[in-house]
Amino acid sequence: MNPIAIRLLNQQLVSPQFSDPAEVVGAMGAIQAQEYRMMRWAVEMRTRRPSLKTFKRAFDEGRIIRLHLMRGTWQLVAAEDYWPMLDLFAPKAVAVTKGWMSSNKITIPDEELTHVRDILAQTADERGSATKEDFVQALAEKDLQMDDHRLSYHIRMAEMAGVLCSGELLPYKATYALAANRVGQRTEMDRDEALMRFTRKYFLSRQPATLEDFVWWSGLNISDCRRGIALLGDSIHVERWNGRDFYLTDDGRTRGFRRGRLLLIPPYDEYLISYKSRDIVLPPVHRHRAHNNSGIFQPVIALDGTICGNWAPFKDCCQATFFDEKGDTEDMKEVWQAYKDYLRS
Repeated sequence: MNPIAIRLLNQQLVSPQFSDPAEVVGAMGAIQAQEYRMMRWAVEMRTRRPSLKTFKRAFDEGRIIRLHLMRGTWQLVAAEDYWPMLDLFAPKAVAVTKGWMSSNKITIPDEELTHVRDILAQTADERGSATKEDFVQALAEKDLQMDDHRLSYHIRMAEMAGVLCSGELLPYKATYALAANRVGQRTEMDRDEALMRFTRKYFLSRQPATLEDFVWWSGLNISDCRRGIALLGDSIHVERWNGRDFYLTDDGRTRGFRRGRLLLIPPYDEYLISYKSRDIVLPPVHRHRAHNNSGIFQPVIALDGTICGNWAPFKDCCQATFFDEKGDTEDMKEVWQAYKDYLRS
């Protein structure tokens, strides 16, 4: 088994199968969206023809939704997965978020939570796409004032309650819409069906991966993760590699044309964040160059799937630093030009 090659194929980082960014998000189940600008590249680099305008169109049409969900962090999900994912992941995410609130000595009584949520919902409904500043103004009109940190928790809890989700995609600033308007009315799915569905999406798009990887990515209890795997039955199997048990689906991709040797990977990308153990693609000696212990991830470069450097996505010219000077200058120019073309298209 060549785990790096298999991951590159199934994560759609080489020989991508999709043209529609919403299809990419749907196939992945969820894509980390911590960095508002770079989440767009995280999706589009997995399409056949990366285009910033194409992503914006899918986002503005409500086919891609951004919200706080798994592990209480920002995610992109496909609209058709929105309600089932909320039902499956939100209870654990709410518990995690309340733990963070407690550690920050923030307590929000239920009465305040409900009152503020109603104001946020009304504001989002009236404006279509509301910014945090719009919420501040609406609260002030009701003689309610709070610091940014507290308001952020209110917004996050409203997202995980299925009240708010992402609105129009602006260049630098997040907006919020009423989920019922953006996505449509709540749809129900049996919990086992939802668990099986998203377990399959995870392993189909991240394989080979371990049980521990899935527990980390999903934020679910280990018993739920084991059940999800069991529900897949004979469609998933285990292969042992370097002393660890990895799960692979029987219909996963194992062959495909590799378009180039270098990849410009955004911060918080699923290529790293999908796994608890990242040593397969990230040499431990360079771990601190990719992310720190506080969960801050950097833009990285992969050479044939192995993380080998850093790059600067917001610079006008190509700026790259390779860990061991193995990067090819001409290849770097080519992938940088492809990234700039994506920004203009």
